[in-house]
Amino acid sequence: MNFTPTELGASIIFAIAVLHTFCTGYFETLARKSPKHAGLWHLLGEVEIVFGFWAAILIIYISLIDNLETAKAFINHRNFTEPLFVFAIMIVAGSKPILFFATKILHLLGKVLQTLLRIRSTPALYFLTLAVTPLLGSVITEPAAMTLAAFLLRDLVYKHKPSITLMFATLGVLFVNISIGGTLTNFAAPPVLMVATTWEWSSAFMFANFGIESCIAIFINALAVTLLFHRQLLDSESVEKPAKIPLAVIAVHLLFLFGVVVFAHDPVIFMWLLLFFIGYTTAYPKHQSPLILKEALLVGFFLGGLVVLGSLQGWWLQPILEMMSPTAVFYGSLALTAITDNAALTYLGSLVTGTTPEFKLALVGGAVAGGGLTVIANAPNPAGIAILRAYFPNGAVSALYLLIAAIPPTLVAIAAYRLI
Repeated sequence: MNFTPTELGASIIFAIAVLHTFCTGYFETLARKSPKHAGLWHLLGEVEIVFGFWAAILIIYISLIDNLETAKAFINHRNFTEPLFVFAIMIVAGSKPILFFATKILHLLGKVLQTLLRIRSTPALYFLTLAVTPLLGSVITEPAAMTLAAFLLRDLVYKHKPSITLMFATLGVLFVNISIGGTLTNFAAPPVLMVATTWEWSSAFMFANFGIESCIAIFINALAVTLLFHRQLLDSESVEKPAKIPLAVIAVHLLFLFGVVVFAHDPVIFMWLLLFFIGYTTAYPKHQSPLILKEALLVGFFLGGLVVLGSLQGWWLQPILEMMSPTAVFYGSLALTAITDNAALTYLGSLVTGTTPEFKLALVGGAVAGGGLTVIANAPNPAGIAILRAYFPNGAVSALYLLIAAIPPTLVAIAAYRLI
């Protein structure tokens, strides 16, 4: 493997950043024990800060070993479309009218389930949130689906102080299902988007090769976790009916959401739409709630840092992928996804020339199957963490417990992709 001092330093910094994500709970403990510097420890305990913080360290490192102009040129050549899009879609999808609309749809579907299967409303809504919302990710994109699902689960489960086991099990299934739920089309899942044009994969191709398998895995995961925690869900049965919102207001919000999704690859346009949206919600505040600007900004900062750090990991990732068989690629990409963004992984794989169709399917399959194992594995994951983190002990989500919770639904996804 050939590498430059910059690439070696970037990989060391990247490894430290990954380790940092597993230590956020420790920094929160330090904040309680050391009130004098609590602000610093709280900052380092924010998982969304991690990669942005270490990306800044990388820029300083490049400035020192080369010069400031080199560092500026490096940062100016990064593509920050994805972080900006996630920032924009989180704000729009997390608005009150959109959540009201999604909740109404799930309530209607829930009543059908209740009638057919004679089950209570909370387990029915819980199942539908984990089964239907991830599939919507193939239409409205995975970050939007993650935002919707996280808010719905917040009101349905997390606000009622459930057990730690239920909180992490729900988060693990949510992350895995969102990761594989965007594979029914060629534009909604970041790791698919990175290769769709290069490999000429259409939405029809994605559905034919991943659609049925993804749907089966999502259904099994959602059903299993619902049955496993059925009694706890009944104990928290107190679904609040949101205040009615005029259809015209919902329609305007849906138009903004549609516009941001359609222009997902044009940051100038979707950021203009976001600013217009913020202006609209300010001008007509009656049926609005505070926009999640802080949460979205933190997630954008996290993903921006991941773009900066991940762009210099190709020197060791690409040679590893080149020497693997399709089966090894599937499991290798699944494992590597846990320590690097799956979109970056598939992008590097698309640069490998002379690959077979089996190699390509294995690379993407492994990348999306492993997208729930860690916070950094899939771009929408930080959005879910930002919305739900406050309900976990000490306001921190343990990376180790998340990994453990995500393993069972990940195994289901593996079985669906490899056996069906």
